[in-house]
Amino acid sequence: MLPARATALYESASKTVLCLDCGDGRGVGDSAVRGLAGRSARREYEKRSDAREARIRANHPKIGGLLLAVSEEPQHIRAWDTGARGEERLGQRLDQLDGVARVLHDRRIPGSRANIDHIAVSSSGVYVIDAKKYTGAPTRRTTGGLFSPTVEHLFVGSRERTKLVDGMEWQVQQVELALGSIETTVRVRGMLCFVDADWPLIGGSFRIRETDVLWPKKAAQLIGAAGSLTNAEVDRIHTNLARIFPAA
Repeated sequence: MLPARATALYESASKTVLCLDCGDGRGVGDSAVRGLAGRSARREYEKRSDAREARIRANHPKIGGLLLAVSEEPQHIRAWDTGARGEERLGQRLDQLDGVARVLHDRRIPGSRANIDHIAVSSSGVYVIDAKKYTGAPTRRTTGGLFSPTVEHLFVGSRERTKLVDGMEWQVQQVELALGSIETTVRVRGMLCFVDADWPLIGGSFRIRETDVLWPKKAAQLIGAAGSLTNAEVDRIHTNLARIFPAA
């Protein structure tokens, strides 16, 4: 039962009421408010995988099971599983910051079909984090020079992935707008966190435009750095962000 005058959210996916003021053990608690990392990607993967299995069994009643056993799922289906596993692994690492940061996983952006993988709030600010499970070494390359504008590009291995930076900047903007709506002045920092990339033994992380490109342990170190926000301010920002960006 919810306490009187508690702030709460109704989560339609699970048909549960999430108490945003119950982090001390009352009601559903902080774990429910936090959300489940990779939940929407995992749900999408299972939906597509199940649909493929049903289609193959319907088209081949006698050998459908054999075909499923000897064939691989198409890449466009496996990509959802890969993405979910990346978010889940990063989510586990961020959850270890309990006591240092408050986190939110897999949040819907109102008015959009896009999700934010993770949001962390600590004394040093608000962090918007996108988990990527790519192989290859992330690098920053620069074009332009003396007579043309300097442009930074993100590569992972041999593939250009600059659109990931564009997407992260848009996500940061959405969080900044949300914080502005509650009259909170706080730094919002974007992170592209590559879970399985080929990072060098020394160094490796970098910033491109205003986005950090790094790995889970490095992200946790930056999030956990000392800052000026009080615990009360961290809790208030976390509660408001959970309300504005509901669990996906």
